[in-house]
Amino acid sequence: MTSTVPNAVEHTDEQQPPITMFGPDFPYAYDDFLAHPAGLGQVPATEHGTEVAVIGGGLSGVVAAYELMKMGLKPVVYEADQLGGRLRTVGFDGCDESLNCELGAMRFPPSSTALQHYIDLVGLETRPFPNPLAEATPSTVVDLKGESHYAETIADLPQVYRDVADAWGRCLEEGADFSDMNRALRERDVPRIREIWGRLVEKLDNQTFYGFLCDSEAFKSFRHREIFGQVGFGTGGWDTDFPNSILEILRVVYTEADDHHRGIVGGSQQLPLRLWEREPEKIVHWPYGTSLASLHANGEPRPAVTRLHRTAGDQITVTDANGDIRTYQAAIFTAQSWMLLSKIACDDALFPIDHWTAIERTHYMESSKLFVPVDRPFWLDKAVDDKGEPTGRDVMSMTLTDRMTRGTYLLDDGPDKPAVICLSYTWCDDSLKWLPLSANERMEVMLKSLGEIYPKVDIRKHVIGNPVTVSWENEPYFMGAFKANLPGHYRYQRRLFTHFMQDRLPADKRGVFLAGDDISWTAGWAEGAVQTALNAVWGVMRHFGGETDAANPGPGDVYDEIAPVELPED
Repeated sequence: MTSTVPNAVEHTDEQQPPITMFGPDFPYAYDDFLAHPAGLGQVPATEHGTEVAVIGGGLSGVVAAYELMKMGLKPVVYEADQLGGRLRTVGFDGCDESLNCELGAMRFPPSSTALQHYIDLVGLETRPFPNPLAEATPSTVVDLKGESHYAETIADLPQVYRDVADAWGRCLEEGADFSDMNRALRERDVPRIREIWGRLVEKLDNQTFYGFLCDSEAFKSFRHREIFGQVGFGTGGWDTDFPNSILEILRVVYTEADDHHRGIVGGSQQLPLRLWEREPEKIVHWPYGTSLASLHANGEPRPAVTRLHRTAGDQITVTDANGDIRTYQAAIFTAQSWMLLSKIACDDALFPIDHWTAIERTHYMESSKLFVPVDRPFWLDKAVDDKGEPTGRDVMSMTLTDRMTRGTYLLDDGPDKPAVICLSYTWCDDSLKWLPLSANERMEVMLKSLGEIYPKVDIRKHVIGNPVTVSWENEPYFMGAFKANLPGHYRYQRRLFTHFMQDRLPADKRGVFLAGDDISWTAGWAEGAVQTALNAVWGVMRHFGGETDAANPGPGDVYDEIAPVELPED
């Protein structure tokens, strides 16, 4: 893929190892852990069949439950809404069932290698996602300050865009040792990763993304910073991230999380749904043919959790929306952590006070999308000029703009089939602008904005169904799209991520394990949900006296060698 603003280093050696979301904070090879024939570990036979509460049926919760089931434990999954969490694929009323849209996660980088393990496991197919200037994208239009530029590669854009791309590359090299870190991650050189990252965490924890740009000689031009904010790299503009910690952005660029994206054919929600129904070939205690669905009454998870509290013997007691009360020796909480502050009545005794502080300080990004179904991918029609002569250009393109729509994506399954337009994908302040508007009101504003970019294109005449929209900050069981740390939040994130290492906690604070992508270092990416689920599985296994095979140590077994950098508190 050719990003809008490419990475600082071009890798021409095809023999180089592929990048993976391997660190830099916790450089543990989750993909190797999952692929090892010894499995993820075992618990004593005396614990087989023991129930473990798994709160949240998103990807993290389903992965955790699936792996606990394989070990012979009995996961009891609670889900307030629907299986999948922010892997949410929906159809359009009155349209063919094959036509759908992704309200949550819709594009996944190859560096998400633990996620890919499960995609392959359930037999899903992926294909390139049409990001700006990606190889899978026929054309891209960049529209800023009322001026539009049509491009099939970055070479087609004016020189200033290439200057901005070069500035971003130089900024990363000068301020973040990009080449060295990228090489160390590819080679899985843990000592070098830790050396580079430890220095950067100490230096940059208090720095915003925007401040990092301003400190670079490469971005001394305000115009260049403005264009970069609007157009960005990989998926497009990143100015809504400007107030966030630069460490969050570096994790993305180091691991190429914003590059080479692929979408899941048929929708991403299939992944948790298929795992829920899957009958693993290798399973302990349970008979062959057991699935998560078969372990739950009517094949459905239990309803929303309304209360969590500790009871005698360091047990965890769960009350659900039906008023049912059950007590467990262990529980994994995978829902967004703010639920512990609002929707669920919790004992203070659930976590140490420092962990409560970290939960309260979690900063979530808002995000909105709006989709419409159309009769065909009309954007592939060729445009003509005022004299009726062909221009050789597509009539409409993937669009990045400073207008209200910000990012518009064109999604099709072939030239003669109905297709989908993501009219707008926005974050933070841009997302909040849509919040008071209905789906139809949003569509009208978006069609007006796009009509100013494409005055000869009648998008409305191709629409064949009602728009579908989401504002994740308005979803009652989410209240935001994903975590994005602010400057100074590294210490908070470290507390949450390392919570699975409970041998270090007082006995009366053990047994509840945090997981989910907001607990991970790579929030906003499904890979983080998977990795923290595996951490929690290791923690539960250890809690019940289990262990991993010596040939396949788990994340907790090697923790002391690769633990995240610890910054001083005073």
